[in-house]
Amino acid sequence: MTNGQPWPPPGYAPPTPGDVSPDHAAPPGYGPPPDQTPPPGYGTPAGPQAQPWPGPVPPGPVPPGAWNPAPWGPPGGEEPRQRLHPLSPALHGAKSLVVVIAGLSWSTLSRVGFGWFAVLVAVFVLGATVLSVISWWNTGYHVVGRELRVHEGLLWRRTRAIPLERLQAVEVVRPLLAQLTGLAELRLEVVGGGKTEAPLAYLGVAEASALRQRLLAVAGRAPAPAPTAAPGVPAPPAAAGRRLHAVRNQDLLVSQLLTPQAFLLPLGLAFVVAQFLSEGSWSFIAVASTLTAMAGVLLQPIRRVLDDWSFRLDAEGDTLRVHNGLLETRVQTVPLHRVQTVGVTWPLLWRMKGWLRLRLEVAGYSAGEPDDRNRPDRLLPVGDAGTGELVVAEVLPGVRLDALPGTPPPARARWLRPLSRAAVGAGLDERVFVARSGLLTRRLTLVPYARIQSVRVTQGPAQRRLRLATVHADTAGGAGAAAVDRDLGDAWALAAELTARARAARRADRPA
Repeated sequence: MTNGQPWPPPGYAPPTPGDVSPDHAAPPGYGPPPDQTPPPGYGTPAGPQAQPWPGPVPPGPVPPGAWNPAPWGPPGGEEPRQRLHPLSPALHGAKSLVVVIAGLSWSTLSRVGFGWFAVLVAVFVLGATVLSVISWWNTGYHVVGRELRVHEGLLWRRTRAIPLERLQAVEVVRPLLAQLTGLAELRLEVVGGGKTEAPLAYLGVAEASALRQRLLAVAGRAPAPAPTAAPGVPAPPAAAGRRLHAVRNQDLLVSQLLTPQAFLLPLGLAFVVAQFLSEGSWSFIAVASTLTAMAGVLLQPIRRVLDDWSFRLDAEGDTLRVHNGLLETRVQTVPLHRVQTVGVTWPLLWRMKGWLRLRLEVAGYSAGEPDDRNRPDRLLPVGDAGTGELVVAEVLPGVRLDALPGTPPPARARWLRPLSRAAVGAGLDERVFVARSGLLTRRLTLVPYARIQSVRVTQGPAQRRLRLATVHADTAGGAGAAAVDRDLGDAWALAAELTARARAARRADRPA
């Protein structure tokens, strides 16, 4: 039983001395919890001097061994709704300012002039701030039983109830403005969610951390409590996560310089300068528009550097903890038992330094999230072969990158893949299904057999003429892996073997 209803319930009157009427019995749902016995005199009226039911719980902790009447009450008790931090509207308004300026563009400035441009920006930002204040006033959250309920909306009221049993992780995210104001954003990842659920933006850092621990505890994923020490003896330090790897920021910068965008940028700048010199067009709008376009070219590598800055990977029991970010810091949880695939990538320009990149596909996370920063798919943004072996062995014990099997498609597949036939292949390891692809950028996908949800064999028109087929191993995350352009007979044999191994692996994973 849980306690959340005030005592006495509506319509209840305490018994008078000598009253043994059943009308004064406890209403349905009230009663002591199974592991507690109320003190004498409490309960349904009995005897000539029946005692009333216990009232509200007195403040303060209950001494060990004392009877705690808090659990007495109907299930589904509620707590008062909590509001977000009062600075939340200001942060949302500042974000709106950036969006408004970007949306108006340089062409609007040239048409209306600086004065009217400033007026437009002020009007839009004022309106966005007013809406943010109204939204903040009508937004609240509280925990009800085993649900987190988020209430929002003014004209259209909406209540989202998130079952905490389906909770996979609660992430504490701190964008730049939140770091400057001492706030944080809480984001929830739920099994089967189409996107990150119910982001609470913003809370105080201490409040966000406490709420995260509480939600994980209710969901049954809280870490084990630290051992207690004897009186007068200092408590032992809490066990910290085991550090697997920390990426050097210097390697991160160099890796993004070894990208096509970085190599093509000087050519683009030279073309723009030559165009200006030939046409004599040096207006402010032309220069600003060109610089904006060039910034768009560099946006992806710059964002990767900012997102993966100070990247650290820790192992904590059966989870991985990923710490990363410069302007927006993130602490993400990757439950190892929900890892569906591990992807290894060797970009063309990275191969001269022996570098690779590792990615994850995790069930229960938002594969369709428009912002890939919300997906916990980073396992290693850049690292050498030895580091890759170490991290892969942590996620997939017993798997070695340098000893994976793989056979290429038959020779007749060169009609479909004249250049990349030798670069693709597939094989069956003892623990994982292996699929290779890519010519300039080489890719390797590893799928544990226990994570395979279905196996498909597909044929296109050209494949049918060449008696070829592709075998797909689908996972709960959606991507999976594929053995492309296999011989038709080998494809059906591979599909049957994958099905048998997947069934055996799932059977072995089931608890006895």
